[in-house]
Amino acid sequence: MIGALDSLVLVPMVNWDNLFSDIPGHTVDGLTRGAIYALVALGYTLVYGVMRLINFAHSEVFMVGTWAVLGIYTAIGAAEGDPLWFVIIATLLALIGAMLASAGTALVVERVAYKPLRKKNAPPLIFLITAIGCSLVLLEIFGQVLKVFFGEPFGRKPISIPSLVKTRQLIGPNGALIQTDVVTITNMQVIVFFGAVVMMFALDFFVNRSRLGRGVRAVAQDPETAALMGVNQDRIFMLVFILGGAMAGVAALLYTMQFDGTKFDVGFIIGVKAFTAAVLGGIGNLRGALLGGLLLGVVEVYASTLFDSSWADVTAFILLVLVLMVRPTGILGESLGKARA
Repeated sequence: MIGALDSLVLVPMVNWDNLFSDIPGHTVDGLTRGAIYALVALGYTLVYGVMRLINFAHSEVFMVGTWAVLGIYTAIGAAEGDPLWFVIIATLLALIGAMLASAGTALVVERVAYKPLRKKNAPPLIFLITAIGCSLVLLEIFGQVLKVFFGEPFGRKPISIPSLVKTRQLIGPNGALIQTDVVTITNMQVIVFFGAVVMMFALDFFVNRSRLGRGVRAVAQDPETAALMGVNQDRIFMLVFILGGAMAGVAALLYTMQFDGTKFDVGFIIGVKAFTAAVLGGIGNLRGALLGGLLLGVVEVYASTLFDSSWADVTAFILLVLVLMVRPTGILGESLGKARA
């Protein structure tokens, strides 16, 4: 009996050598992962900041984008070894297609599911239940469609995306853009990280500087006053879902570039992590989504290195609980309507 108890591992083994042997490399990996979380988190933050709604269907909006990437690469016959000019054009087409597919899906969800509830002044709980229902509906629809095309287990096994999507020959030999004794940074990590950061700052600039962005912030801060000033709330709601969906489409392309595959339920865990990132940074705050996503990604990679990969999710949510215990509004904590440029 004592021997059996001794064989139980109640506390994970901490391997500090694994972490400290390559902290720069682990940090780069974490920032790359966190950038994708942050892009998806923007959809949760935008919708919550304006409508006070947690759109749990946003994870499936991201999933649709990954399949749009796969469809476009398949349709144009992309394959490894294609010339550089074709790789660039194919990637741009995949980006546009993913953004349109995800934005269109988000808009359909808003028009079909949420608009009727707004007209009936439904309570927040009904919106929440509807959001969960939309997520499950999209998930099952794609599962059944993929079952027809791919058979069992209808997309549960990741479907590979053509290797050219990795574009590893774009910069540097063997995909290594920066290689020193301290850290190796691949071109793919640079593309994913800076692509995500550029899109997030572009969205932040749009919301804080453009005329339409002022309308978004006005509705987020005071919907009644904004309506009296001539702001069309219905159009603002549509715009918010389109913008959030477009960011999810960008994240879908970057995700497929990094991991080279997708499946019908790929959005579930990404959506949970992105929602966690949004809350961690301060849900309703665009810059908080960026900060929360990057921090979450780094913490996950550190935890995987210290313990093993099974502890990544546990550590991420422990971090969320600890931050919210100290600062319930998240790290930055401002709402979209009060955010300043």
